[in-house]
Amino acid sequence: MHKEFFLANEKATIAYGRAIGGLIGGLLKGSRVKDSIVVYLEGTLGAGKTTFCQGVLAAYNYSGQVKSPTYTLVEPYDLDGIQVYHFDLYRLGDPEELEFMGIRDYFGENTVALIEWPQKGHGYIPKADMIVSLNPMDEGRKLTITSKTERGVAVLSLLETQNL
Repeated sequence: MHKEFFLANEKATIAYGRAIGGLIGGLLKGSRVKDSIVVYLEGTLGAGKTTFCQGVLAAYNYSGQVKSPTYTLVEPYDLDGIQVYHFDLYRLGDPEELEFMGIRDYFGENTVALIEWPQKGHGYIPKADMIVSLNPMDEGRKLTITSKTERGVAVLSLLETQNL
């Protein structure tokens, strides 16, 4: 299942991130199975991936600065009973480096993993529940969300009911 949306500006990108973050949080809190949800973020440099993450984090009442963890690889946020990990694998030299940093430990109970440049971690990161693609279009961006699991379908189905 996939849906496409036009985002006119940064404010709209944050709004969609916030909506999706809230829906993911509700799904995790309402589930008897406490698991992680993995979101791959795709798009060119400057397409709005980190801005989208800012919106996701805002859904958990985070109001601080959100920076792309390009050099640190991961930025952790402990928010509202949910652990959010924002990964940026752009500078990863070899996916095996993820094994040395203990990548498996980041995908435990009640976690949301937002992974920029997921293709750089192929074979070492879990499969995505959702793929969020952001691409420049006219004066804004095209947002494409593809659900890859039942959890992803649930989030995308609920997103359709939102009034954004």
